[in-house]
Amino acid sequence: MALIASTPNSKLINQSSIYLNKPQTSTTLRYNFNLTISKTNLFKRLTLTTHTPICQYGESSPNNEATRSERTTRVSAISTPGLESYSHRIWWSDVVVKSPTNVLVDGKWDSISVGNLGAVVMMHGLALFAPFTFNWGAFWVAVVLYLATGLLGICLSFHRNLAHKSFKLPKWLEYVFAYFGVLALQGNPIDWVSTHRYHHQFCDSEQDPHSPLEGFWFSHMNWMFDAKIVTERCGEPNNVGDLEKQPFYRFMRSTYIFHPLMLAGLLYAFGGFPYLVWGMGVRTAWVYHITWFVNSASHVWGTQAWNTGDLSRNNWWVALLSFGEGWHNNHHAFEYSARHGLEWWQFDMTWYTIKFLQIIGLAKDVKLPTEVHKQRLAFENDGI
Repeated sequence: MALIASTPNSKLINQSSIYLNKPQTSTTLRYNFNLTISKTNLFKRLTLTTHTPICQYGESSPNNEATRSERTTRVSAISTPGLESYSHRIWWSDVVVKSPTNVLVDGKWDSISVGNLGAVVMMHGLALFAPFTFNWGAFWVAVVLYLATGLLGICLSFHRNLAHKSFKLPKWLEYVFAYFGVLALQGNPIDWVSTHRYHHQFCDSEQDPHSPLEGFWFSHMNWMFDAKIVTERCGEPNNVGDLEKQPFYRFMRSTYIFHPLMLAGLLYAFGGFPYLVWGMGVRTAWVYHITWFVNSASHVWGTQAWNTGDLSRNNWWVALLSFGEGWHNNHHAFEYSARHGLEWWQFDMTWYTIKFLQIIGLAKDVKLPTEVHKQRLAFENDGI
């Protein structure tokens, strides 16, 4: 769900162009599950020929169910003929990788890919100095930036506000939170949102930018090191017209890398090398991985409460680390919802923040799943 550098504008890939205006139906291929991850038999569920698909371009809402039900699932093949010898099961999971993708060896390396890898290596390299540079000032700077960039920037702004439009904010506050997201060093808002919307549109299919069906580490981080993956699989990022129309987001895209660099300079000016290590290295590497675990672990380990037709799972430890994003099966079922932790015991810090903003009058049009929609996606209603 994270791009470190902006992807260049390129001509539309012809093979992918058919998906730009109307998602096409695809053949449903069969998974083979040997372990039970929920209260129903997933083999029978995932071999259904039709199923409510995930959103188109992040525009899902409880009001477009008629359109959604007419399309077929994009669940991808795990039992591709000729690839059985390459298959392996992801640790402690029922997810079988039949077509592993090694972008580090086979990826199309260019300046964007090298920049992405360089940023990841640099942040982790800085983090290695943490034990030798610890002081309480640097520690609390890292905590504050973790909350600002992780909770407000990535989870609340990039994900629930911009990608899924689950609530509205005053423009000034929307832009402030989006700027915090830019400082997370996960890419500019336009590219981040575009990739995430494609993930939902083609979840766990051959066109998913980061599916664990191609390997755990591919879904976790390696997909970012082939800058061509998104455009080759999904086409030009034309699913973010709502952001493209706004000068602020275009400016963030064109000047993106300068903002984290300015933050690094300010940290060094105020606290020297320890502030740089903790405020950039430790904090950025930490937010990287809690974001990436949503892509990887929350599609591999956990339970499914809703019949979503994909591998999304509710994973409690990812939810604790990622401010509620780990209730991922809930999210894929009701992606328009501002609340991911639907049960009282499902801790969702991002939702509590949105609710607070709603109480004080700053968050408007907050969307939540309807009872009718819950009943439609409940396993008991599948006839299984």
